[in-house]
Amino acid sequence: MKMLTVENVSKTYGEKLLFNQISFTIAEKERVGLIGVNGTGKSSLLKILAGVDIPDNGSIVSGKDYTISYLEQQPELDSNLTVLEQVFHGDVPILKLMRDYEKILIQLNESQFNENLQEQLFQLQKQMDALNAWDASTNAKSILTKLGIEDFGNKIGELSGGQKKRVALAQVLIESPDLLILDEPTNHLDFDTVKWLEEYLSRYKGSLLLVTHDRYFLDRVTNRIFELSDGNLYSYKGNYASFLEAKAIREENDAATLEKQKNLFRRELEWIRRGAQARSTKQKARIQRFGQLEEQIGSYKTNEKLDITLNGSRLGKQVLELKDAKKQYENKVILDSFDLLIKPQDRIGIIGKNGTGKSTLLNILAGKIALDQGEIIMGQTVKLAYYTQESEDMDENMRMIEYIKETAQVVETSDGKTISAAQMLERFLFSPYSHGTPIRKLSGGEKRRLYLLKILMTSPNVLLLDEPTNDLDTQTLTVLEDYLEDFPGVVITVSHDRYFLDKIAEQLLILKGEGKINTFFGNYSEYLELDSADKPVKTVSLPTKKAPEKEKKKKMTYMEKKEWEEIDTKIAETEEKLEEVSKELQNIGSDFTKGQDLVKREADLNEKLEQFIERWSYLAELAENE
Repeated sequence: MKMLTVENVSKTYGEKLLFNQISFTIAEKERVGLIGVNGTGKSSLLKILAGVDIPDNGSIVSGKDYTISYLEQQPELDSNLTVLEQVFHGDVPILKLMRDYEKILIQLNESQFNENLQEQLFQLQKQMDALNAWDASTNAKSILTKLGIEDFGNKIGELSGGQKKRVALAQVLIESPDLLILDEPTNHLDFDTVKWLEEYLSRYKGSLLLVTHDRYFLDRVTNRIFELSDGNLYSYKGNYASFLEAKAIREENDAATLEKQKNLFRRELEWIRRGAQARSTKQKARIQRFGQLEEQIGSYKTNEKLDITLNGSRLGKQVLELKDAKKQYENKVILDSFDLLIKPQDRIGIIGKNGTGKSTLLNILAGKIALDQGEIIMGQTVKLAYYTQESEDMDENMRMIEYIKETAQVVETSDGKTISAAQMLERFLFSPYSHGTPIRKLSGGEKRRLYLLKILMTSPNVLLLDEPTNDLDTQTLTVLEDYLEDFPGVVITVSHDRYFLDKIAEQLLILKGEGKINTFFGNYSEYLELDSADKPVKTVSLPTKKAPEKEKKKKMTYMEKKEWEEIDTKIAETEEKLEEVSKELQNIGSDFTKGQDLVKREADLNEKLEQFIERWSYLAELAENE
């Protein structure tokens, strides 16, 4: 069995400890999702495993023929190569062969008959037959097409950032290594492409390690989760949903341990205050234990709900309105006689394929781009904040706390309390010791999180978000979603993230291209369900379907009578088993694997109990007719 083993690996960045003596293995066909708050070292760990960086200490062990391919978050490609040349640019023998074959084909097409080139082509064709490279070549072009890259002769230097990421993704997929390492592979991909990638990776024969903010993608692709937190790595069996269940159990157990430590600490503190003289070994040991308890409790992080509900500016009845709006660039139509009325408390998601003008529409609403024709009307009370895909220019030498204080020294929450800039940083997952850190030392994700916090601290009542989930970790996204859930103003967001849109948007604008825009009332999953069924998009809320009523029987059969006599006992037995599982869950300690098994057993028993109760209701109805 091919596997990668990591033993006691540590890494520091400047004065910051990213991870400390972490160990794990990635077995054959395992699909691992790596999560953690931005700045905990996720990308650094991927680079170490890929051989791009080296650890401070520890070892990484794999077989001699073990191959690894790595997709960086910001891949560096050769701008002088064509798309196809870049895709075949790897060191894998089959890629080198395809690269040489494509090169000879281009030379033959560009020149007259050349006997030498024909002979080279013949020899390469024989090698292609031997390595079965024809399928690989066809697969390469198919993958590029699926990722939205159709002109294989384009120079890399002519592509957008999103297109370059997709070419780099195609390159690592084509290499088919033993371990595929992907850093944010869904960035810049539309829904159809993400869905294709999900299906492709589910059939992938090797192992997979990925970092992604897309929680639906994470849930559907992975069968194991690694969490980086405070320099430690925690491992969980199952997908993202299983991780959330197991982590909840771990945090409950940690909280119980902390409470016990606090009680012990109080008793030790009382003993110390009585002025006991440390004359005996026992008393010295007790004073030492007191010091250890004090250190443990001081370093322990509580998991209270992160509340960043701020007091927004008052918003009147008039918000934003577009009338007969037209916008185009050369021959590309973005808006064509488009009308839009935005009302207070609207939650609007903007979706569509890349290049249909989603960001342009946001820029028009923000007043950054003028219409060619028509008008935009903004209410007098509107206080707009715009989170763009590109962060504002930050003074890299400025410290985090100074950057936030530029916006406000204190902010007011919705319940009338005031909190400081430092407290806001803490609530947005920046630990107290990091507030004096210069911005230049932050990771890309941490800079995005800081930029987002500064925008929210302006107390807006209309919030425009352009791809907010890119480069933000899952925990920060959860905090943002909690904030938006209670946000009293208007939210308009461009996003490809299905999970985020399902939680935030209640109305969708679907940009079809050529100025065509459809409106849908409902969430993203509801829209996709209708769209996949080729049903027309309606501008009304989805009707709820009533389940067909069961045909009532007049009399019980013999077997139903027997079942009716036994069903009360079965319900009672199932309830007893549920109670036993519940007690076990409360006393499992730190055995997370056992916790996951118990959670699954509890879910199975609950489902069984529901079936028994539903059956009891049906039989009870028949019993009345006996």
